[in-house]
Amino acid sequence: MQIPSKSSDQFIKTMTQKSEKIRSVFLEKIADSTKSTPIKVMLGDSTLVDQTTFDPALVRLYYQEILKKIPDWKTQGISIVNDKDLRRLFIKSEIQEGNYLLSYHMSLQFHALLYYKPDHRVVEIQKELSEIIDKTKNLETRVSEQGNKMIQEKLKEMGQENVDQQKLFEIFFQNDELANTLVDKVYSSADENFQKLSKRKSDLFKELDNMLIEIYHTSPVMIDEMRMIAAEEGCLCHFDLEHVKKGTKEGNFDSTKISSKVKDSLLKRMDEVLSAM
Repeated sequence: MQIPSKSSDQFIKTMTQKSEKIRSVFLEKIADSTKSTPIKVMLGDSTLVDQTTFDPALVRLYYQEILKKIPDWKTQGISIVNDKDLRRLFIKSEIQEGNYLLSYHMSLQFHALLYYKPDHRVVEIQKELSEIIDKTKNLETRVSEQGNKMIQEKLKEMGQENVDQQKLFEIFFQNDELANTLVDKVYSSADENFQKLSKRKSDLFKELDNMLIEIYHTSPVMIDEMRMIAAEEGCLCHFDLEHVKKGTKEGNFDSTKISSKVKDSLLKRMDEVLSAM
């Protein structure tokens, strides 16, 4: 049973009221932790633009405070999900009272966008890369032709000179040593200037990657799981109450059968979470 709930049962109503207070505090704290600050960044065409960002480390610190204040709850700590430009930072904890398991899920979903640091070095790297790419166009064609010739000679040695593209792929896929040997042979036979330019190009791309920075965007609004799956920005905060029977969790149960003692304990556990926030 997910809480908040629209159940008419008085106990579940009370749990829902407590849950709503917790959600309200959580949203307020997340809004404070994700306040945007201005930052200057550079686009791929070297244009400087103004953006805003927040620091996810502040959200982590807030989560750590919550977990520290309720050590009796079982948790796997702080988790993060990276899906392309989408990020999800969350905590899940649970505790059992009698035959009932109470758990909570608190999450922030946000987007991470890539920009370059506002550094003139980015422009210098891009200019040098453009010059190298122009210089190596013809050289790459020659190396490719040499490579094809070597592959054909090797296949002839193996009695496989008439294989099609699919079979060729299978041969190299199944024989890493052969593939690596041919690659090394192709590059070792290449023009020395081409080798130097290729290495320089690789080094420049690595340096350019190191000039990238992430900025973060979110919205201080409460969303549900469906909106989270739809990649919307925002916060999620809810509780789940489950009946544990012979090691199996059941979400559908008769809440009137919960003993008064267990009900009191469950409500106190929710108060613990509220106090921790």
